[in-house]
Amino acid sequence: MNDEFRQMVIDALRRGDDLPADWARELFPPEKREYELVYYGKEREEDILADTMAVPLQPVSTFGKNGEDWHNMLILGDNLQAMKTLLKIKEEGKLTNADGTPGVRLIYIDPPFATKREFSGTKDQKAYQDKITGARFVEFLRQRLILMREALAADGSIFVHLDYKKGHYIKTIMDEVFGEQNFRSEIIWKRTDAHNDTKGIGKIHDTILHFSKSSNAIWNPIYIPLSNKTADTWYKHIEEGTSRRYNKADLTARGVRRGETGKPWRGINPTEKGNHWRYPPSKLGELLDQGLIVFSDSGMPYLKRYLDESKGVTLQDIWTDVPMIRGFGNETVIYPTRKPEALLERIISSASNCGDIVMDAFAGSGTTCAVAEKLGRRWIGIDCGKLAIYTIQKNMLNLKSEIGNKGKPLKPKPFTLYNAGLYDFSTLKQLAWADWRFFALQLFGCKDEPHIIGGLELDGKLKGSSVLVFNHQEHPGQRIDEDTVHDIHVAVGKKVGRKFFIIAPRGVFDFQQDYNDLEGVRYYALRIPYSIINELHHREFTALQQPNDENAVNDTVDAVGFDFIQPPKVGWGVSIKKRKGQLLDEACLKIKEFESRARLRGRDTHGGLETFSILMLDFDYNGEVFDLDAVFYAHQLEAEDWQAWFLSESVGANVMAVFIDIYGNESREIIPREKFGLGPAKLESATRKALARAKKKSRTRK
Repeated sequence: MNDEFRQMVIDALRRGDDLPADWARELFPPEKREYELVYYGKEREEDILADTMAVPLQPVSTFGKNGEDWHNMLILGDNLQAMKTLLKIKEEGKLTNADGTPGVRLIYIDPPFATKREFSGTKDQKAYQDKITGARFVEFLRQRLILMREALAADGSIFVHLDYKKGHYIKTIMDEVFGEQNFRSEIIWKRTDAHNDTKGIGKIHDTILHFSKSSNAIWNPIYIPLSNKTADTWYKHIEEGTSRRYNKADLTARGVRRGETGKPWRGINPTEKGNHWRYPPSKLGELLDQGLIVFSDSGMPYLKRYLDESKGVTLQDIWTDVPMIRGFGNETVIYPTRKPEALLERIISSASNCGDIVMDAFAGSGTTCAVAEKLGRRWIGIDCGKLAIYTIQKNMLNLKSEIGNKGKPLKPKPFTLYNAGLYDFSTLKQLAWADWRFFALQLFGCKDEPHIIGGLELDGKLKGSSVLVFNHQEHPGQRIDEDTVHDIHVAVGKKVGRKFFIIAPRGVFDFQQDYNDLEGVRYYALRIPYSIINELHHREFTALQQPNDENAVNDTVDAVGFDFIQPPKVGWGVSIKKRKGQLLDEACLKIKEFESRARLRGRDTHGGLETFSILMLDFDYNGEVFDLDAVFYAHQLEAEDWQAWFLSESVGANVMAVFIDIYGNESREIIPREKFGLGPAKLESATRKALARAKKKSRTRK
């Protein structure tokens, strides 16, 4: 920094002016690079790693018996915070592959593209429009890539799926994050058939960027079968007697050698033309005896390579043989933007081995998790959307053994669903004291560091200051009021510094303020459940946001901090009747009233139908697992006077309805078949659902 620039900074600060963004490089010069992408709001890597909040993982339910050291993980929450927690698990030696090596072996992500490109969703609606654009999207993804790099095993790889609008920016970012020397390939995937674009060239491809953590990344060669045209061109010779097709491969290679491979064989000296034999003369003799060498008219030997022994060609960087999922077939699901299993099979097979951990931090419909399961890998799926989580849960419990969702049913290995950032307080209250204490410390980012000050046993440290986790189980009914804080102050005095933290259930505190000041020491009340105190952090906390229409299904979410589930109040009714304009009776669920309750940034909020997000239905709930059958977004319901219509034939013994608000809170209702006015169900669940789907498709075609 020269004297002139230094004086400019001083003058600007004295005037109270904001410093221009482009001064950041002079004030805080980055490490020396030949080039980097510079934009407004770009944070230092060190700050991202240090300031990202790790939120504890709260087990919600486990599917299958879980008796092994490792179990697969499905996580609901902001992937940035969830990955910070996974880093802690890695540091503890618990994020390991089957061979014992730490870290995730392979990461595939298909993040929101930050474009206005439209996909066809159900009922031909736009599946999503990504609304974060420009620098904000680039930094959103960069922060997550930094944590992904740290989560990778030393020989791990990452594949990032992008479109033509943001691929070049993210390539530069990945050069910075992973190192340009670790760039492996830019894959072009032809995702759709040719289409007319009157304003330019048709856009029919996506880009997949492949980087590795280091130069020794795992790679398993993939071979693509030869096309008939290529086989006819390459293998045009026919062997007499066997009719086997073969081509002629050169038995020499460039460069003079002085050993065995440089010696003459059958009167031919390869060194005369600056070459050498690919095999020693003794091996050439063996090949000749086996009938694997053929001579040209000039007497030059060539090696026979048979078509029926060919593995094909190794994988290239243009993929035209993996079609996009159509609106029909085995892989069709109600979740938009799903990628074909064949695409993930190729990626997972090439860059990981059986027993390795595969992670998808934008899990969507769970294709990555499903393919990892089929290929014998361990897996972690993270998504911030309830629709995604329920879709993945359904898909994992209805797997077919073959790629493309075909073949026999496949029972998945055990997996656990976790909350990360949005917690069920009623479940937390049932924890044993040791587990409660551990969760409380994790929740507020405290170090588990027992110590004693002034005879008072304390539990941990938060940014160097002491933390007390109040044992409400040992002292039932005891309150924490201002006198309690005063008694603590008498014991610890100024020995604790300027800050002291007390963690306890929210209902235990008898005062409303976030802190009390006593003689220069600030005593903070950290309440559970509570949205954490903003003053203690760099950024204000934001809640998870659930979509209220298909356009928002894949919006980027950057939630900071945590909150607690507060189920919305729902009034509803069901019936069998005719929809306006329809001839046949249908089942109808009407939402009569809706009230969401959330605690945002420390304040209780209430909302009506404007805070409704999604209605999800399981037409034949089995009493254990919610099996998603239908999704209704808020905008669809509002257009139908808040009524959801579905075929009466699909209604089983019990319908499970899940009502979700935009903050991710949900209420569940089990609705007996009799409530609809229907008689006993006569068909098995699977048969009834299949018939209902077929009937619905038939009506749609008409």
